[in-house]
Amino acid sequence: MELPELAARWMHALTSTAYIPLSRAEIEQALLESLRELPESPESVANRLVSLHATGPDSLSATIELLSPTFELPVLARLSAAYAQAMRMDAFDQQEQIKVAIVRAKQRVERTLKVSQARFQEVFASSALGIAITDFDGRCVEANDTLAEIVGLESGADLTGRHLIDFFHPEDKAALASSYRQVRAGHVDRFRDQRKLIREDDEPVWVHLAASLLRDADGEPTHHVTMVEDISELHLLQRNLDHQLLHDSLTGLSNRQHFATQVERRPDSQAITLYHLGLDAFSVVNNGLGHETGDKLLKIVANRLGRLAAEKNAVVARIGGDEFAMMTISDNVTSTVEEIQDALAEPTFVDDHGIALSASIGVVDRPPAFATAAELMRCANAALRQAKARGKRQWALHDPHDDARRRGKYALAASMPGAWEHGEIEIVYAPLHGLESREVLGAVARLHWDDLSHNDTMALADSTGLSLPIGRWLLREACAQAARWVEEFGDRAPTLHVALGALQSRDEDLVADVKRALDETGLPPERLRVALDISSVLAGDDNAAVLHDSGIVTALDGFHGGHDELAVLTEVPVGAVITRAPAPDPDSPLRQAMRDLITTVHSFGVRFGVDEVHTLTDAEHWRSIGADAVIGLLPALTAAEVTDLLATTASPPPEAS
Repeated sequence: MELPELAARWMHALTSTAYIPLSRAEIEQALLESLRELPESPESVANRLVSLHATGPDSLSATIELLSPTFELPVLARLSAAYAQAMRMDAFDQQEQIKVAIVRAKQRVERTLKVSQARFQEVFASSALGIAITDFDGRCVEANDTLAEIVGLESGADLTGRHLIDFFHPEDKAALASSYRQVRAGHVDRFRDQRKLIREDDEPVWVHLAASLLRDADGEPTHHVTMVEDISELHLLQRNLDHQLLHDSLTGLSNRQHFATQVERRPDSQAITLYHLGLDAFSVVNNGLGHETGDKLLKIVANRLGRLAAEKNAVVARIGGDEFAMMTISDNVTSTVEEIQDALAEPTFVDDHGIALSASIGVVDRPPAFATAAELMRCANAALRQAKARGKRQWALHDPHDDARRRGKYALAASMPGAWEHGEIEIVYAPLHGLESREVLGAVARLHWDDLSHNDTMALADSTGLSLPIGRWLLREACAQAARWVEEFGDRAPTLHVALGALQSRDEDLVADVKRALDETGLPPERLRVALDISSVLAGDDNAAVLHDSGIVTALDGFHGGHDELAVLTEVPVGAVITRAPAPDPDSPLRQAMRDLITTVHSFGVRFGVDEVHTLTDAEHWRSIGADAVIGLLPALTAAEVTDLLATTASPPPEAS
């Protein structure tokens, strides 16, 4: 997200939690400058927030929630701590002004009017801060009731004559005594500190204190004046905030950010093993028994993994909805995986339901010391995806070579929208050859990108959800080109064949898309052949039947010859099936089986085509067992090349040779 947009959202979040006496433009400009400074100086940003009066009860939580997707956890933690410190400093700055007013009021009272003394006593007595005036030996000369309440006494008079420093934790006394001496000696005007005070009943209290000198009318120092604020609740709130930033709210385990930090801080001298767990079929529990039961089960899983981690001196975290991670000092991976599965497999009764789980596990064992936490967690996730592909209760060890291959595929898929936007993906036309007539029966519109085939390109598009828009584009552009060929070359124009991907084949809007493409381009329906992925028809989709009823000839792509696929041919009106099987060797027993399959397909009145046939020898093998047509004998051509070929051919398209 761009910084100006983030600043605007931050402004709206803050103004809903506190009154900031500036215009919206001024607030937004100040926050934009803060965003630019935040990575380098969270403390200055915190001070600016307080100076803007963004100090509502929810201002900090709103800020953390808004900035957490953009900035790293350590920066936000420093911002939170600095914000709390700035809040205290702001309060103490105001308190310091009160103290100065108190001291000046007392001096005026001593010199002038008795009524001023009364006013001073009222302020002193009713202050929300504990106030103590001590001599240079540390004994209390005067203290208010608020301070007495903080230390567990009944009134300020009970503090008179007692050493104030005796109420602080023994470990803090030496440092405090030194700070008081620094003030008395004039090395500093005042000091502020956060310390733990021990009440009269031995209960600890966290306080913030500020101490300075009290001078007489001649400016000579006579006493120390100390102001004490009980910040126990704020201290507890800060600790809770730190815990929430680092732990999962449901299970209490470390969250992803905290776990990544622990992985990053692993000693270089220790080899580790990283386990990434994904609960199998956890959605069945959520959907079948409800999310409340699912949450209870997650807590049970967290407890079991926590006990196992404690036994192994390991670190465990919940890093996603039903995903956990564990880092151990390198051990026997197989035995640890079994221990994890055994811990999860024990049936547990949740809301009267006996539930047992298993997990798919990705493992990164003994990675190099220089590997970052982010890279290790990515590798573990990749191994988990591989384990899930194998089925339930499986585990997989990270394979760097396989991972590199997969990353290359994912990188291509991720860059595909940009490639399409910049025109790098183009449409080419592969000739469809009849095996008996040896004539070109039509042109098959295909996607071409870099060195990828049409099928590989569509598979990548399916993985990113791009197959629907790019499939519609292919259909529309190919129909427009075919219509131009019909207009220019008449009957010599090739029939257009379009093979659709799996997602587009089952798209509810497919029939409307095909009709729209024909209507907008003017291509006659009889000049179009649409090949649907056979998996969509097997799943019960009726696009093939509806297209047939609309006068469009359809085919089934990806045919393998199984019983279910043959049964479909008796129910769905299609003109052809297309397979990608290798050509049967003349001496292979499969030759007769394939011949019988083709004969069976023909008995349904359906033609048999073969894709990715690149040699005349393979084409002859297919012709000899009854196949009708093949795709791939000649290289695919661009639209311009097909147009040039048609323009220079005075007779029907030449025979393949």
